Amino acid sequence: MDATQIALAERAAEQQRHHKKSLFFYVWAALLVMTAVEVYLAYQNMEAVKMLMILLALSIIKAALIIGYFMHLKYEVSLMKWLTMASVVGCLIIMTVFFFWDAKRIVDLGVK
Repeated sequence: MDATQIALAERAAEQQRHHKKSLFFYVWAALLVMTAVEVYLAYQNMEAVKMLMILLALSIIKAALIIGYFMHLKYEVSLMKWLTMASVVGCLIIMTVFFFWDAKRIVDLGVK
């Protein structure tokens, strides 16, 4: 490791020493509430597209919280954040290309 990497590692370690446990409990509580909302929505009789959009939005927010706080990406250097976000966007694009048409077909067929 060169001096720059050591300095960045020391800075990240110093920042992470000062996290309070209460912050992680607040994030955990937010994740728990969002999961409860998702379960509640699953039992509601609402339009499938509307429900899926809400569930997708909640899932993206939950993923961002998990990646940011529990995987400590919030405290990483910005290059790591950009690389991670680029790979997430790439995965979403690939999943959309492969699964969108199948999901649309299921919605068009309706529930029997």
